[in-house]
Amino acid sequence: MVAATIDGVRARSRFYVAMAFVFLVVAFGGFVPTYWAKVASGSFTGAPILHVHGAIFFSWTVFFLVQTSLAASGRIADHRAWGIAGVSLATAMGFTVVLAAINLIKAAEAIGMGDGARRFTAVSLTALVLFAGFFVAAIVNNRRPELHKRLMILAMIVLMHPALARLFMTFFAPPGAIGPPPVFVAVPPGLVADLLLIPALAYDWRTRGSPHPVYLIGLGLLLAQQLLEVPLSQTEAWMQIARAVESLAG
Repeated sequence: MVAATIDGVRARSRFYVAMAFVFLVVAFGGFVPTYWAKVASGSFTGAPILHVHGAIFFSWTVFFLVQTSLAASGRIADHRAWGIAGVSLATAMGFTVVLAAINLIKAAEAIGMGDGARRFTAVSLTALVLFAGFFVAAIVNNRRPELHKRLMILAMIVLMHPALARLFMTFFAPPGAIGPPPVFVAVPPGLVADLLLIPALAYDWRTRGSPHPVYLIGLGLLLAQQLLEVPLSQTEAWMQIARAVESLAG
């Protein structure tokens, strides 16, 4: 009986480490065509904040894999101690999302597409709110592992959207396209990112008989954010929010 319990714990640990590794591969691979390959060839022309933004976000995916591995190996005290650094890193991520959004608006304004960029910030800024919600809920429930680890999976799925969007842009953007795309093009990669939840749902179904409620609630929030960002971006209220964010740069 004890051996069976230990085997079950190890199997669950391996599953979450495997998910963390998948997130790392998606995060890196999604940006190969539009960022990593261009940086390697010296042809990337984006603003310096984009390098900072990319470095911090990729560091987070590595950090998440390390944290998951610590928990899986039973080093819970180390996992929690490093969690403090995770809070700082997540906070830095939030700041760089806002700065990258401002950079997008400024760059688009220079070519007469400022309003399009302001509308497109609905994608990144609403995703930031959703990520923050999942992350804060995970931290609040850090001593309830069944909730904590599932909330972190949901937070990571939010972060996979931009990486997959870059692949969509690489393969489907019309030749010669410039400036920010229309908001609706962000919906398909977001829905593809949601598919990363399927292994977690299936694993729950196999190990506990049904998906954990937090996954079902989280999936509803993911879909709501992705589908409502289009109509939201068309409202004057959002344009006012985007201008307020833009004004942070002075």
